[in-house]
Order: sequence, then C-alpha cells, then structure tokens
Amino acid sequence: MSNEFIVKGITKAKLPSDYGSTGFKMFKGSILNSVEVAYETWGKLSVNNDNVILLFTGLSPSSHAASSDKNNEKGWWEFMIGPNKPIDTKKYYVVCVNSLGSCFGSTSPASVNKETGDVYGLNFPELSIEDIAKAGHSVLQTLGIDYAHTVMGPSMGGMTALAYALLYPNSLSNLVVISAAARALPFTISIRSLQRELIRSDPLWNEGIYDKETAPLNGMKLARKLGLMSYRAANEWRERFNRARLPKSENKKMFDIEFEVENYLNHNSKKFVSMFDPNCYLYLSRAMDLFDVAEHGGTVNAGLAKIHTKKNLIIGVESDILFPIDQQEELAEGFKKAKKNFKFEKLKSIQGHDSFLVDEKNFSKVIYNFFND
Repeated sequence: MSNEFIVKGITKAKLPSDYGSTGFKMFKGSILNSVEVAYETWGKLSVNNDNVILLFTGLSPSSHAASSDKNNEKGWWEFMIGPNKPIDTKKYYVVCVNSLGSCFGSTSPASVNKETGDVYGLNFPELSIEDIAKAGHSVLQTLGIDYAHTVMGPSMGGMTALAYALLYPNSLSNLVVISAAARALPFTISIRSLQRELIRSDPLWNEGIYDKETAPLNGMKLARKLGLMSYRAANEWRERFNRARLPKSENKKMFDIEFEVENYLNHNSKKFVSMFDPNCYLYLSRAMDLFDVAEHGGTVNAGLAKIHTKKNLIIGVESDILFPIDQQEELAEGFKKAKKNFKFEKLKSIQGHDSFLVDEKNFSKVIYNFFND
C-alpha cells in the first residue's frame, strides 16, 4: 500500500533512463527504476521555448504553487505566480516540480517499488539535492524544453536551483536563490538531525515499515514543532503571541497546553503530519544536510565559478536563523569573486526563514524587479 498523498491537478512525467543504464542514475551511484515526477504548469510555452521558469520547492510543499484551472485551491506561492503578478504567467511558462523523494506524486520512499510490489521505505536509495535537480531537468526534457529562462527556488529549492546550475551550466539563463545556502552549517544540521531522531524514536516508525494507519505521527508532530520554531524569528513570536493564554478550562490537566503559542505549534504540527510521509521527511531532510557546492569544485567559490548564468539574484532575510544572512552573503561574495552578474537583496522581514511565504510586500517587489529589469 502506497503512502503517497493525492494532489489535484498534477501531471506525472515518467523520466527516461540514463544512456547505457536501466534506470535513473542517482548522484551517489544507485539506480532508481520507473521514476515519475509530479509537476504543475502555468502560462503558455512560447514558440521558441524561451520563456520557461523552473521552480523547485522547499522540503514540504507539493508542486501546487498557485491556483489553476486544474486545481483552484490556493497554492503555497499564490501571491507570486499568475497573470500580472511578479512571476507573470502572461509572459512566462512556469513549471513547478514536486521533488524526487517527496510524497506528493513523485517517486519516493512512500511509493510502491514496481519491481517488488512493496513500498520502498528505507530501500529507497540515498537521496541528494542533485538528484532532485536532475529530476527537474528531466521533466523539462520530457516537455521538449532544453533551456530554461530562469531556475529558482526557496529554501531547499534554492539549494536545488544551485545544484541545477552546477549540473547543467549551459541549460539556463538566470538563477534565483531565496533563503538558501551553498551548504548546511552545524546549527541547521543539528536541528534537522534532532527532527529525524524524533521521528525514528517513535516506536511506530518500526525501521521505516508502516502504512498510513500506523505511521509514527507523534514523532512527526514533535519534529514539525521543532521545525516551526526554526522557521520563524523570536521577535515575530513575541509580536504575534507574547504571553497570551488560552481560556481557562475546568477540565485542564497538569501540563496541558496553556499558552497561545503552544496551541499554534500543536495545531500546525497536527495539520502537517496528516499530509506528509515520515520516511520522505527523513530522506529530504538528510539530502539538505549532505548538499555542498564545494563538491563541485573543491571549494564553494570554485563551485560557484562554474555557474554560467547571465543574471543571478540572491535573497536573504536578516531574521532567518535556519539559513542565516551570512550564508547568502557567502553566495554573493562567491559570485563577486567569479565576476558574475548578480544582485544581493537583504530583506528586513521579521518572519524569519518563512518570510518568502508570507511577506508579500517585500518579496513581490524584489522578484518583480528581477523579471522586469
């Protein structure tokens, strides 16, 4: 029984095998057979196929970045994509892919291995950010697209966009990296490591063998709470909740939820665990820790020097504790040393790492200017 989650309006691309092999060759050397990647599109492809924007997502979203005729539900980047919006679908053909390894339609640990008839679980090969980038490139190939106007993404998607530019330097014109980094640092690695430990310590995880009815939801819930704490900034928590308390209840027990901020974490973590597969979370989380631009040149600067894009935009947020602003500054400095055309935008949003999802005013202006400069 598959643990994949259903998303309306997606299309699935069956990826072609690598030349000389029987399947999709992973960055670490493994072979994955019968690979499918879910994606959604907006806008119209130009006659010359020169208006394509390839969008990679963060760890948890599906490919549903904006509403469409196939799915009118609001997407995770609704304010950014559409007619007359910063990413104008009257001008551009936007392709958003669900990451390889994610549970929203793409082949993942939650998928059924067609060779065995069993869910992959921990038999899924080690996943790299480069594999997600390669899968996105393969989706464009199945659409007959050889060259992207822009490749972009926030958070893990920003890492994937970097990997894409490194793997296919002659297949894109522009690069946009949002709230991401050339590699994870110890603080971020430690947070994600603890999240994975919380999931694996849940007895229901059972070495990755479970179905939707027996999934380790408590471990996932705790991991998500820790994630939510790292996605936002302390000042925003103070402004939104301060020390506000829930209404008193006669049935309240010792250590029950008492503060509004606790209630927020509890509500949002419950909503998330009903939507996301634990093994997929483990694989994608680990892939972020393992990614390092230095693997593509010996040092970060040497790796960035291999990127051939015409324009580059790097966006960072001063209140981001998960990918601190100095990591975007490192990217900017690397592009400067390599004499690349780039712009670095340092935003003062108070919403921390999640600012790109909620700070419409600041992010819309920066993205609009990039595509209309």
